Amino acid sequence: MRSLALKLTLAFLVVGLTGVVLVAVFAGLQTQREFDRFVLNRYQLDLVAELTSFYRVNGRWDGVEAFLLALPRGQRPYRHGRGPGPVTLLDADKTVLVSGGSYEPGTPLAPAEAGQAVPIDVDGQTVGWILFDNSGGGPPSPDSPESQFLASVNRATLLSALAATAVALLQGILLARTIARPARELTAATRAIAQGELGYQVPVYTRDELGALATSFNQMSTDLARANQLRRQMTADIAHDLRTPTSVIMGYTEALSDGKLPGTPEIYQTMHQEAQHLSHLIDDLRVLSLADAGELPLTPQAVLPLALLEQAAAAHGVQAHKDGIRLTIESAPDLAAIHVDPGRMAQVLGNLVSNALRHTPAGGQIALSAGRSPGQIWLRVRDTGAGIAAEDLPHIFRRFYRSDQSRSRNGESGLGLAIARSIVEAHGGQITAESTPGQGTTFTITFPAPKEL
Repeated sequence: MRSLALKLTLAFLVVGLTGVVLVAVFAGLQTQREFDRFVLNRYQLDLVAELTSFYRVNGRWDGVEAFLLALPRGQRPYRHGRGPGPVTLLDADKTVLVSGGSYEPGTPLAPAEAGQAVPIDVDGQTVGWILFDNSGGGPPSPDSPESQFLASVNRATLLSALAATAVALLQGILLARTIARPARELTAATRAIAQGELGYQVPVYTRDELGALATSFNQMSTDLARANQLRRQMTADIAHDLRTPTSVIMGYTEALSDGKLPGTPEIYQTMHQEAQHLSHLIDDLRVLSLADAGELPLTPQAVLPLALLEQAAAAHGVQAHKDGIRLTIESAPDLAAIHVDPGRMAQVLGNLVSNALRHTPAGGQIALSAGRSPGQIWLRVRDTGAGIAAEDLPHIFRRFYRSDQSRSRNGESGLGLAIARSIVEAHGGQITAESTPGQGTTFTITFPAPKEL
């Protein structure tokens, strides 16, 4: 039995059937008990009334035994049917007159049983007592009204139990199918993904836990497809970036070794630059791999934000002056130190300032600033360059992301912003970008403020 739907159906059927049987059994027992009590009470009242009438007419108990035997079948104390058993008649002194049990006529009733006797009152005077044996009068007679009533009740209970069982079975089948169908579709979807069909989607039928599972699966499948696409694109971009400098170096070395090209300082300089480009690309990839694995080495120190900005400005000041770009620094007063790795943060700010220099025209400005907001300290790099298109802005921190409209890589590895984000997040911070095409771009790095602030 491997079908989940069959297992659930049988489980619901067993649970429903068990409940129905228990209800039917307890209801039947309780109905029979209450019906027996009703018959007993009616019998006792009728018999006391008959005996009261007998004594009122005769003034004594002579001939009472024959009177009792002459009563209708439903009122006889010595009947075979459902209801009370034998009845013992006592006189006013609780001496046995007519024995319906183990008592001998003429013997007094035991004190322990005297309290169970029912009095017979005539004109306000107790003239006798009746002791009922409530143990039952034997098996019910099939043709008695009582037996017929109980039989009809039992039939109704049985029919109700069968109907309830059928409803439980039907509901179990429907519910089992409702549960098993998404499970089967998820199983087929996982097999499809295992066979390489990334991005496979399953329909979402409900909003309960199964619907949430299907939604999560669809999101996972979409993320896997996107990650696979990004991986392929990244592999292609890495191959492209490695191929270009490698081809240049191999071309020059082949020409030099064949004597087709004489060695000159310019050639050696070009080869050295391409080798440096390869080295930087390898270093960038290594930083990203360490960041992805959570093993990026950091040496946090207490550093003033202004000192980080000044270091970045000093490293790029000459290039900014050469390009005719004004480089400024601004910091809020009494800004507390932040705990970061100075070398890694210099790499982050260096990447941001380098990007700003490449995309800011002569006469433009690059502003480095630091400030405080509630619970945070931020560093900001703002330029007045070409800006980033709105459709490209959400993707600029992706590795090797290419933008044909604004920020081409100009020979760079295309990993600078991805590395910047990895380093900032490794410090527990965040980096965001805002841009208006034609007006410039602003990169903001935020860190949690020190606890003493």
